[in-house]
Amino acid sequence: MLIYLMMDIDGENMDRRPSRTTNFPEVTIDFRADLPASKSPFPFSLVRIKRFEGPVHRLIACLRLQLKMDGEELTEQETALYDRQIRVWGVDAQRRLSKSHILVSGMKGSVVEFCKNIVLAGIGSLTLTDNRMVTEEALLSNFLIPPDENMYSGRSLAELCCDSLKNFNPMVHVSVEKGDLLSFDEDFYDKFDAVVVSCCSFTAKRTINEKCRRRPKRIAFYTVDCRDACGEIFVDLQKYNYMQKKLDDTIECQLQYPSFEEAVAAPWTSLPKKVTKLYYAMRVIEGFEESEGRNSGEVSISDLPCVLKMRNELCKKQSLNESHIPDSLLERLLLAGTSEHPPVCAIIGGILGQEAIKAISGKGDPLKNFFFFDAEDGKGIIEDINSSH
Repeated sequence: MLIYLMMDIDGENMDRRPSRTTNFPEVTIDFRADLPASKSPFPFSLVRIKRFEGPVHRLIACLRLQLKMDGEELTEQETALYDRQIRVWGVDAQRRLSKSHILVSGMKGSVVEFCKNIVLAGIGSLTLTDNRMVTEEALLSNFLIPPDENMYSGRSLAELCCDSLKNFNPMVHVSVEKGDLLSFDEDFYDKFDAVVVSCCSFTAKRTINEKCRRRPKRIAFYTVDCRDACGEIFVDLQKYNYMQKKLDDTIECQLQYPSFEEAVAAPWTSLPKKVTKLYYAMRVIEGFEESEGRNSGEVSISDLPCVLKMRNELCKKQSLNESHIPDSLLERLLLAGTSEHPPVCAIIGGILGQEAIKAISGKGDPLKNFFFFDAEDGKGIIEDINSSH
């Protein structure tokens, strides 16, 4: 049964009005937005309780208990600020977000877009790591860098982005962690619910992913790469449970994710024939950078002969026709180097932010396990790639 419950300021004179009947026992209470927040007994506008039977006063008592989550409630300020999104994904999801802690490494354009999105969504805290200094290239895709050169002289990208992000949402604690992410002990990651890494090597991705997987709690892990007009996201949620809506019912689902190393180790012959060419091209570029000991994006068009040679060797080893990795696509990725196309950054950062919110809230079908976007054809493609194919 769906019930709208209207209350006066003192919580009396309740008017129960059944609206419709469904096939599952769930009660939804909507406290009208015109009720003064300071006098409302509930710091939210919508909450759901399953399998409730009894008089309204017992329902109210049950609702008061539901507000508690590890002894914490949404404050009046949080309720007012996040009112619209609470109406979209509910108070429980917002509470989960407000208690979440996310670590981000590599303040590239797509990551900056991601940070903006999750800070506005109201996560608990965001920790940034990036010791690099500002470059002309960074200024083109990172809108968090202040325009005045005197403001960023001698300061790292993480420090500059931290200051700007604090202005987006003062309720979110944004901080900087100095040092190399690879040098941090495994227990450093225990305080985070999600880790996002960008512009780092294959070895760094694999190592950080494995550190997250060895921790006692589940830590969502993401990699994101944007090269000019092409973007890639990898997701590892380990063993993940979430709620999925099916018609008038809600069911619990479970997904098992492979690690980054397991996913990219999948034999190419075992993958579906229509896997996007961008997946293969990214693995070739990534493999070339790794073999040459270069950082992510430290390539140029002069590397094309060596990259084509590696492409040919990999295709022969993996029994894949070379046409699946066109010369023209590799040329585009090499020409891009470390540059990013801002509109593509916005798309990739938006998708990544959406996925992080899903993972933290437990609501919505999560992405499994690669997402690719190419502005040349405007297509966004999800690929489920693992060694069990």
